[in-house]
Formats: sequence, C-alpha cells, structure tokens
Amino acid sequence: MSEASSDRVEIVNIVGSGALGVEVDIAALAGDIPEAEYDPENYHGMYLRFEEHAPLVTLYRSGKYIITGADSSDRLFEMREQTLNLLQEMGIVAVDVDDGFSIQNFVCQADIGQDVNLNATAIGLGLEKTEYEPEQFPGLVYRPPEYDCVILLFGSGKVIVTGASELEIAEHAFEHLKSKVAELL
Repeated sequence: MSEASSDRVEIVNIVGSGALGVEVDIAALAGDIPEAEYDPENYHGMYLRFEEHAPLVTLYRSGKYIITGADSSDRLFEMREQTLNLLQEMGIVAVDVDDGFSIQNFVCQADIGQDVNLNATAIGLGLEKTEYEPEQFPGLVYRPPEYDCVILLFGSGKVIVTGASELEIAEHAFEHLKSKVAELL
C-alpha cells in the first residue's frame, strides 16, 4: 500500500459485483479451472485469481459474483471481462450476458497532514455522527450525513474512506472532513 499525499485520496480497493443470471455448479466448475479454489467446508463461494496479486473473483452457486482488490476502475472492469470470457468459453454464460455489473465500494486512503486529537474531534464533529471508543478501535468512525460513506480517522491524521460508490464521493467526503478538522484546530 503506497502512501497518500495530504491533498488527495488514493484508491486502495474497489469492489464490484454482478449476476450471471444462471445457477452455477461451483464444484464442477472449480474442478475444471486450475486457478480456482473451492472448499465448501470453509466457504460456499469459489475463489478465482488469474494471476498473483490480481483482484479476487468470488463466484457463488446463484451466479452472483464479486470482484475485490482492484486498485483502479479499469483494472476492475478488465477482471470482469476476463472472468466473463472464461465463463463464456466454458459454456456457462452467453456471449452477450447482461450481468448488471457495477462498482459497489471504493476504499481509499488519505492523510490530513497532521496529528489529530480524536476526543476533541469526536465532540466537534458531533457525537451523533461519530463513534470513538479507543479501547475497542484506535480510530474515530465518522458518518458524514452529506456523503454516503464512512470515514475512519486516526490520531496520526491518516484517513480511510469506505463505502463510497464513486471516487468523487470519497474525494468530496475527505475534503469535507479535512475542512471540519481544520475548523476545530
């Protein structure tokens, strides 16, 4: 994971999902794909990673699938195409399958650029919008009502923005937090 500068957010992970519209015999499919991992005693989904450090595809019997671990939208959609191409070659789905694939979650990191007093920040942001229990978790959890995401703020000034369905939401939420924290100093 690379460092984020104090003036921007950096994508750490993008999660996308789709549905093939058909049920899939996961056990049979896992036996036919060398890269697949399937252990139904531990988890009901089949894992598929085409290469080391590539995003992970999790495919379920229902035909729904999730791709995690992409560091860009382009990489996420490339992995989707690679997955669909494989399933098309194997006769699982039609070439023109409408899988309704979409981005569900951007996870981004950023840095305010200075240490933050989390007790004072929790009060300043509003106790109804924050959770801060240092005995349980070292960061402040902030749910800004203006943005559909969750922000984790640490005493070091490091920030994680998660739950945003678009990168712009994560960027705006970070800028919002940064300005709120600056007002509190």
